[in-house]
Amino acid sequence: MSGTSEGTGSAADSIRSATTERHPAVPATAPSSRAESERRDYRAAFNAAHLAMAVVDRGGHVVAANDALAALLGTEPHALVEQHAADLVDLAAEARTWQAYQEVLRGRQARLRCTRRLKHPDGHSLWTEVTLGPVPGTSEVLLSVADISDRRDLQARLRHLQMHDPVTRLPNRTLFFERLSAALEHSSYEQGGTGRIGLCYLDLDGFKAVNDTLGHRVGDRLLTAVAARLTQCADQSGYGRTGGHLVARLGGDEFALLVEDSTGTEQLADLARSALAAVQEPFDLAGQRLSVSASIGVVERASADTSATALMQAADTTLYWAKADGKARWTLFDPERNAHRMTRQALSSTLRPAVERGEFALEYQPLVDLESGAVRGVEALVRWNHPQFGTLTPNRFIGIAEEDGSIVQLGRWVLRTACRQARRWQIEQPSDAPVFVSVNVAVRQVWDSDLVGDVAEILAETGLAPQLLQLELTESAVMGSAGRPLQALQALSDMGVRIAIDDFGTGYSNLAYLSRLPVSVLKLDGSFVRGFRYDDGAHPNPADETIVEALVQLAHRLGLTVTAECVETVGQAARLRRVGCDTGQGWLYSRAVAPDVIARMIGRQAASAASPEQDGPAPHPLV
Repeated sequence: MSGTSEGTGSAADSIRSATTERHPAVPATAPSSRAESERRDYRAAFNAAHLAMAVVDRGGHVVAANDALAALLGTEPHALVEQHAADLVDLAAEARTWQAYQEVLRGRQARLRCTRRLKHPDGHSLWTEVTLGPVPGTSEVLLSVADISDRRDLQARLRHLQMHDPVTRLPNRTLFFERLSAALEHSSYEQGGTGRIGLCYLDLDGFKAVNDTLGHRVGDRLLTAVAARLTQCADQSGYGRTGGHLVARLGGDEFALLVEDSTGTEQLADLARSALAAVQEPFDLAGQRLSVSASIGVVERASADTSATALMQAADTTLYWAKADGKARWTLFDPERNAHRMTRQALSSTLRPAVERGEFALEYQPLVDLESGAVRGVEALVRWNHPQFGTLTPNRFIGIAEEDGSIVQLGRWVLRTACRQARRWQIEQPSDAPVFVSVNVAVRQVWDSDLVGDVAEILAETGLAPQLLQLELTESAVMGSAGRPLQALQALSDMGVRIAIDDFGTGYSNLAYLSRLPVSVLKLDGSFVRGFRYDDGAHPNPADETIVEALVQLAHRLGLTVTAECVETVGQAARLRRVGCDTGQGWLYSRAVAPDVIARMIGRQAASAASPEQDGPAPHPLV
């Protein structure tokens, strides 16, 4: 029994025997020849192993250590015996690791693996992977320490390659966002920082032209030179004194200058000015002398009030503003301007569905005969009853509709609704001179839809006579018409629909077009009419009066009628009537009103015609 027991002794016993053999002060048992052979094998394997190892008892003391561990730590194996294993490999540095180590010693946890940076007695540092696990059949644990310094160095080199731009050697987008997220997470007043963060988002102006004309090699050299200047600019500005700074290439010709613990917008503005000046200095690139400029979006705010995504969205928006404002400049983020942009985006995303949901309505402003004061027609003006922003006038959404193409759908709805309403007035208020309806048309409606077909279909559907429909196009749109737009205008005119030039006098003003276009009405821009101020004590503008009178005479000679917009006073109306203007439109007569109000005007007008009480035009508003 005794021989059998010794013949199956544990590895720890064998390793311990190896230690006692080398150190005679430790008494050894007298094993059988077979057990002795096994111990010798264990001793040989333990001491010859390249992996640094030690046997540790439940108290955390080293029982035996091999040559590899001693060499790793710069000492002799016997010098490690009875030392605390935790001290040898720095296991007490972190509370979490220390707790796990204690659990392994008590047998409550099977294994511990961690990475430790150790300092060799000769002064150099090395990275190690430390593993502890129980020795089967014993109460001891086996400590192994693997030198992973080469692997860590390789990982560091690979990470550097992954985190840096190969052209400029600057941190890339991945590292930038990693650094930004860390800065936002740890920025705090309590840690001695300012609790703020700043960003300059820079884009080279016209960099694509450099690549296209001089080639990508020159383009890469330019990017490298720009990176060097931006880095030098950030370093010389000294923003590392109050916080960290990072210059990164985010891709293409986009760079970012991140300032941690910034001190305010003035600090970021100074950095942006310096960066802009640095980039605008000419570059000498292997015989090529290049001059470029940059646009910069600047954002600075409290770290607690933002996120990485929000900060970059603000920077991107501000960079777009700098580009849109003329390039070669820096622009500071403006919350109000951004709110307007967000509102515009919200309107754009909901405009098309709003037509289907019936959120639009039409109001009508009278077009009044300046001689008789009678309502000759009405202009249909669309309103958007937005569930969030309330009632919106056309200047808030027509431009958006023209950009995204929804003007075609909206314009078709406006045209159908206005024609249907005009026909209803005609049926309800029969007259020898029924009121016509004037509808604004965007040029995109002519290009992107069959406007002629739409008008013909709607007139047939509503029963409205073509001569009771007037289509208004802006002067710039009509004067520049050619090809399909001109053909469409001619076809509509041949159909009997009247064509009016809106805001006349503010666009091309190429009078030669008037003799060739199928136009029947000129609507004078309100800027001319505002010079006609007799009843408020101000002197009229003689130039405006001369121009208006000349335009009216010219229009009449060409067989056109003239409507004056923005008529607000009795004096203006009187002067316009004296120079021969045909109709007027403005607040003197009425603002844009609901269809039922127009119906009452027509009704009163019919009653007045049946029993006239006075001659001459109406001297007061119609409503």
